[in-house]
Amino acid sequence: MKTDSEAASGVAPSNLRAALDVLRAFLVLGLTSFGGPVAHIGYFRREFVERRRWLDDASFVDLVGLCQFLPGPASSQVGFSIGLLRAGWLGGVAAWCGFTLPSVLLLLVFAIVAPRLGGPVGDGVLHGLKLMAVAVVAQAVWDMARRLCPDARRAGIALVAIVILAFATTQFAQLIVIALGAALGYTLLRSADPAASQAVSPLRFRISRTAGALALVLFATLLFGLPVLYQLTGDRPVGVLDGFYRAGALVFGGGHVVLPLLQEQTVVTGWVSANDFLAGYGAAQAVPGPLFTFATFLGWLSGSPTHPWLGATLATAGIFLPGLLLVIAALPHWQALRERATTAAMLAGVNAAVVGILASALYSPVWTSAVHGPADFAVAAVAFVLLTRWQAPPLAVVALCAVAGAAGLA
Repeated sequence: MKTDSEAASGVAPSNLRAALDVLRAFLVLGLTSFGGPVAHIGYFRREFVERRRWLDDASFVDLVGLCQFLPGPASSQVGFSIGLLRAGWLGGVAAWCGFTLPSVLLLLVFAIVAPRLGGPVGDGVLHGLKLMAVAVVAQAVWDMARRLCPDARRAGIALVAIVILAFATTQFAQLIVIALGAALGYTLLRSADPAASQAVSPLRFRISRTAGALALVLFATLLFGLPVLYQLTGDRPVGVLDGFYRAGALVFGGGHVVLPLLQEQTVVTGWVSANDFLAGYGAAQAVPGPLFTFATFLGWLSGSPTHPWLGATLATAGIFLPGLLLVIAALPHWQALRERATTAAMLAGVNAAVVGILASALYSPVWTSAVHGPADFAVAAVAFVLLTRWQAPPLAVVALCAVAGAAGLA
């Protein structure tokens, strides 16, 4: 029976404990997840599928496929969804805060103290962390390929995805590949071995359809209403919120794909200089967590000399909010769709396509930006073996790679 204080708070102690557990898990990831959105998916899978077993592999990849299909930062959307699944609304907020706020605070510090960081040691540490990302993504590709592409048809879908991504130049390439994976799954896997479309484990998100509908209405209202409000008022804070909200709402694939939109909203408008934009982009790559926190740095500069804190807050909220609203709108319908036989076959195709997407990303940008010689390959290989065969703690492997990079061994 609840105590009076528990009843007054409206939060069951079990829910609060679960939310705190979510916060701790994502805070560690927010402090150690280097390497960009693809690497983040690998970190999430290791932590929540393999180690904590909060969901199974197929459910995890289903979530990844859904979030890749929606606009916004996919890794943040996946993390928010896992938090919702584990501990309800408190868990979703805890997951987002734990994963995102470390990067936000680091970029705020960088914006304040400005670009006098770096040097040979700093560059070496960053390089070592990129090599850690190579090992993490390679582990994710290896494990997911074994589980999600166990037959020739699904392996073929993954190969088709790799080939398309090798030649595609459009920013919608990942979206096209996921849609094609769904179509091939529907065509090829409905009559395949039942394992290809077996019953899925339940994902029970504590979100009502009413809440989902309200989230969709709010998403559309802000998307179309903020530009009108900015034209009527000409107020800089409204313009900052409008610009970063539209960038978050209209970008597919997340990560580096959002950069042209951010440049248009900040450099072209004269709010941020081109040199400052590039310096902030470098800083965003040097810190853990989602690349979308680059918006925090740009918002600080865009808020004018009198409102930097307000600009940073509005830019950060604006760029993440649309993706989270769309996830909230989609999740109430997600379990029902997953349980249909035809949907299961389509999801099997999507899962195989996601393996192809991760394999493609393992080469570029993860491998190409990190491995420049035999020593780099050796460090990445050691990290891969430590993670996959010796089950070493990820934080220890992160530290090892950082030391190797700082010492000039990579």
